[in-house]
Amino acid sequence: MNGIPVPSGDFSHLKVTRGALKEYTVVSNPLELEFDFNPASITRTRSVTVKTGNNPATAGGYDFENEAEAPRAAQGVTVNAETFTVKILLDATDRMVNETDTQAHTLGVQPEIDILRSMLEPKLQTPDGAHTLAAMGQGSSPCEAHPYPSVLEFIWGVQQLPVFMTQVQIELKAFLPTLVPYRAEATLTLRIIESINPLYTKEVDRQMRSAGMVSGP
Repeated sequence: MNGIPVPSGDFSHLKVTRGALKEYTVVSNPLELEFDFNPASITRTRSVTVKTGNNPATAGGYDFENEAEAPRAAQGVTVNAETFTVKILLDATDRMVNETDTQAHTLGVQPEIDILRSMLEPKLQTPDGAHTLAAMGQGSSPCEAHPYPSVLEFIWGVQQLPVFMTQVQIELKAFLPTLVPYRAEATLTLRIIESINPLYTKEVDRQMRSAGMVSGP
């Protein structure tokens, strides 16, 4: 992975392929977090919105008489961007067994929590090419400040999806004596950016090949 070294969300000794969420950006230190999913913790939602006007005869879709005319039924139908809801476990317990891991003993999973929160915060591009939280007010003037949300790359198995994170819900489970959390569960709501971009184009091609809609390697 590119970017600054950061702790992953789970330090199990099992050899597993981890998922990741990282900023898709040209800056030298993009936010990045690796994690394992909890069992049965991913929900994918795909929906369409059907609008056929006020004509009761076209309720549910416009008229068609054969297969060639079937696309007519989709007039006024909008396919909504797919959303994900995933739960990840942030746990420093395994690291805390190692007496030399001072970060785990002092910070627990607070860095992972702060990474997720920062991913959701609007950013500003600075003149030197770095970015910072819009709340810091680093723009030279209010008129020149253009806050933007982070475009994130969601990586899980063969999928690499461009997403916006629309919601983060974090439940703190256990604390150090200093009240710093060392175990937490985060529920992330992600919305896929379904536009012409390198990540989504690659995913659509992978999906079509997997579904047998196109031939080739």
